[in-house]
Amino acid sequence: PPDVTGPSCPAECLVLQLPALPLLVGDTVTLRCRVWQDGTLTGVRFYHGERYLGEVLNGTELSLSPLQLDHSGRYRCGGLVNFGPLLWWEMSAPVTMTVAETVHGECGNGDG
Repeated sequence: PPDVTGPSCPAECLVLQLPALPLLVGDTVTLRCRVWQDGTLTGVRFYHGERYLGEVLNGTELSLSPLQLDHSGRYRCGGLVNFGPLLWWEMSAPVTMTVAETVHGECGNGDG
């Protein structure tokens, strides 16, 4: 059978990046799909679990806003990776995003 995922790609050739900040209900988050080294990426698609979220024709980012608790879960991205003459479809490893309720009393609550 043909090689569906393409030639031997370095581990994590395609990576889905999420901000490391705590994500709260009502926030906006940008999912960013990045390709390794000098490759280019087109036709990027985003998935929440097995659910298709959409395709970005000109770019590699998808914004979710306003965040809700049900946005928590595993996300992946996929796209056409191009390294010179080689072109193939690649999927990222899943990344878990957790959305929390708004923190109550976050103003003026010092540690001491």
